[in-house]
Amino acid sequence: MTRPSLLDEAAVAALVASLPGWTLAQGGKAIERRFRFPEFEATMRFVNRLADVARRHDHHPDMKVGYNYCEVLFTTHDAGGLTSLDATCARAAQELAALP
Repeated sequence: MTRPSLLDEAAVAALVASLPGWTLAQGGKAIERRFRFPEFEATMRFVNRLADVARRHDHHPDMKVGYNYCEVLFTTHDAGGLTSLDATCARAAQELAALP
């Protein structure tokens, strides 16, 4: 599989602007967001659904999970920063967080 190339500064700025709640991390080489849920079961449904997305895209986020939250960080390690793959997976995470 061909991996996407790094986004330039303008594309990174546009990406963050298009993803409500996401912020730059790791000196602009990653994006992160904390998702909140009503209880642990909802948190784990989100984590498991996001794991499925990650497997399908061969792109795995760093996640920190608590009772009613999940912190998600995306970066493309082999590219050394943000790529279109991070954007795709972050948008998927947003959609998943809205599911019951």
